[in-house]
Amino acid sequence: MDTLELLVHPVRLRIVHALSGGQALTTSQLCARLTDVSKATVYRHVALLADGGVLEVDGEQRVRGAVERTYRLHRERAVIGADAAASVSVDDHRRAFAVAMATLIAEFNVYLERDHADPAADSVGYRQHALWLSQDELAEMIGGMRAAIVAQLRNEPSPDRTQHLLSPVLFPIGDPPAPES
Repeated sequence: MDTLELLVHPVRLRIVHALSGGQALTTSQLCARLTDVSKATVYRHVALLADGGVLEVDGEQRVRGAVERTYRLHRERAVIGADAAASVSVDDHRRAFAVAMATLIAEFNVYLERDHADPAADSVGYRQHALWLSQDELAEMIGGMRAAIVAQLRNEPSPDRTQHLLSPVLFPIGDPPAPES
């Protein structure tokens, strides 16, 4: 199974989110974070991600006679590269976008179901902005956003940090204006 097939699935994408940030978790810990997904489903998708090289075993220990593995995200393999994204069909883009949105909705619903969910205090945002940008302005904006995000990706888990999900979505919503004659 290629990386696109591995990552374009809502449960597998949520597992990748849970393991982002350098932390290592057992499948039991993943089940505790994905409370709306059955244990059998989590175990099956962890196995697929591990077999595909997206997850790597970080450690093993015996727990009541069984081997419990701790998994870590293999970051370089958890990305659909620009070359792959450019070569996929329109239908694959549609499917990947639908999975990304379904995953986002599932993650948001789990957040809202928490006893202590407070969207205002947690700075939850889902604004949309329609922008007019030249290709140069678009490249500059993407570069600035990428620099800001990459700087935060290096953050390690700590007691004073909460993991957040940031899902920038960008696409043209109209054709460029016709040139003046």
